[in-house]
Amino acid sequence: MKNNIHPKYYTNAKVVCACGNTFTTGSTQPELHTEICGQCHPFYTGKQKLIDTAGSIDKFKKRAATAASIKSAAKPKKERKARAKK
Repeated sequence: MKNNIHPKYYTNAKVVCACGNTFTTGSTQPELHTEICGQCHPFYTGKQKLIDTAGSIDKFKKRAATAASIKSAAKPKKERKARAKK
């Protein structure tokens, strides 16, 4: 094994959440910033407070509806007639 290839491990790395909660954990970085933690995640709190800011779900539904309408409006393929063998 090669020596000195592993990053430094911080046993008391500080984690800061967007909700204001802070706690310590082990990491290769001395300070971490997260958007969601156990104090604000809907699974643990039972409250839904996440907002789809980009509207990605709405965009997906719109694309799916457009694709379905295009597919239904497309001309049906003509069936080929079997060739007569000589």
